[in-house]
Amino acid sequence: MNRRVRLRFAPSPTGPLHIGGVRTALYSYLFAKKHGGDFLLRIEDTDQTRFVPGAEEYIIESLNWCGIKIDEGVGVGGPFAPYRQSERKESGIYAKYAKQLVDKGYAYYAFDTSEELETARKNAESRGTSFSYNAQTRNSLKNSLSLPESEVKQCLAQQNYVIRLKVNPDEEIVLNDLIRNEVKFNSNIVDDKVLLKSDGMPTYHLAHIVDDYLMQISHAVRGEEWLPSAPAHILIYRYLGWENEMPQYGHLPLLLKPDGNGKLSKRDGDRLGFPVFPLEWKDPNSGEISSGYREKGYEAQAFVNMLALLGWNPGTEREIFSMEELCHEFSFSHVHKAGAKFNPEKAIWFNTQYVQKSSDDYLVGKLKEQLMSVLNLSEQDKRLSVDYLTPAVHLIKPRIHFAKELYSTAPYLFESPENYDLKIIEKRWKPELEGFFNQLTKDFDQINNFESAVVEEQFKQSAVAAGIKPGDVLQLLRLMLSGVGSGVDLFGMIALLGKKEVQERIEKALKKITN
Repeated sequence: MNRRVRLRFAPSPTGPLHIGGVRTALYSYLFAKKHGGDFLLRIEDTDQTRFVPGAEEYIIESLNWCGIKIDEGVGVGGPFAPYRQSERKESGIYAKYAKQLVDKGYAYYAFDTSEELETARKNAESRGTSFSYNAQTRNSLKNSLSLPESEVKQCLAQQNYVIRLKVNPDEEIVLNDLIRNEVKFNSNIVDDKVLLKSDGMPTYHLAHIVDDYLMQISHAVRGEEWLPSAPAHILIYRYLGWENEMPQYGHLPLLLKPDGNGKLSKRDGDRLGFPVFPLEWKDPNSGEISSGYREKGYEAQAFVNMLALLGWNPGTEREIFSMEELCHEFSFSHVHKAGAKFNPEKAIWFNTQYVQKSSDDYLVGKLKEQLMSVLNLSEQDKRLSVDYLTPAVHLIKPRIHFAKELYSTAPYLFESPENYDLKIIEKRWKPELEGFFNQLTKDFDQINNFESAVVEEQFKQSAVAAGIKPGDVLQLLRLMLSGVGSGVDLFGMIALLGKKEVQERIEKALKKITN
């Protein structure tokens, strides 16, 4: 079968988008782009009881932030509109195909009430078994296969029924999966799934098949939790006469907790201190706020890169990829069958790689934003100039994991310290050192070329001339300039601050220490 590659991401608007869902969208997008195809966004909102306001907008914003471009679908439009299932239902297409299955003998009407089904479940449990609506039980239940025709007509007239798939017993059903290759099922484990609910809304089982067929979807990617439902979906395609147009399914492995024991959940993120959503989410009902990778300061490209390698690898040791490179390299043959353990430390590592590779212009812009929000500086202030911020970025960058840490990592590059680490003073300070630091400011004053290497050499010479080991006063010099005992490259900092600022800071610190 040679047709255009078209993949869709079809989430339900029931809340924030889990990173497992983002990965499903990403893999679908990468495969589509690799093969010159289309990526669609469809909203599967057939279960109106679970609809959450704002969830659809959140999904679209998340995809946009990740750089996953929607070619067709909700928010974009396209030739197969509408792309929300609730709107598609109005045309009657789902009911039409459900009725077609009934007319062909592949589905039937079921009239059981929820109370009757609950009784059946309890009776099964009392016998030590689990209840399933299938070939073994349906003739003892209330449906158009078990009731007389006159009673069926009477029940249909009341318009209170569901339509169920009729699964024949003892059939072998074969799925050729993109990831798991050939998977065989016996129809005896497949229940008679509800296709159309009593309110006229389709279930996922029918709706996604009708939509995938009509939208000419070539490949359908979803989580492995849908694998047990795959044989029913194959039967629906077969019974509708669409088996040759059925998309090739791929069932992705789960994203697991960091310890590997179970599926990754919001609770794990809350407990261990990392997000499980791409963006921050505020629950419209409870007001509870869940953290997001964007708001935590992650670069979108780093987040996408990290997510791509959760369950896939290129077959090499390489780990850093741009979106374009991922599109070129991706294949389902390298997606693992086993679940992928989420590693929050690895997520930080990916972000660090991207921050370290970021351009000066990008980081200078970020640092300037931070300075403007924290300090009351005018645009003319030299500390906001590119000539000052660029070397400042070079000093700070090796020490950060996130761009948002630029200012907070080295605030002393922009403001003279008001307080000094008392532990260092107690450990390092001796009254006789006051003369050395006074002389040091004078020695610095003689330097014309105030560059880091020149300043460092002068510092060493001044220490030796005073009979002091340079290492014994190095930390004190840092303390006087920054207020703390460790930080960015000391002599790089001195060169950036400039002669006048360095002298003033040393004099200021001496007054505080000696008083």
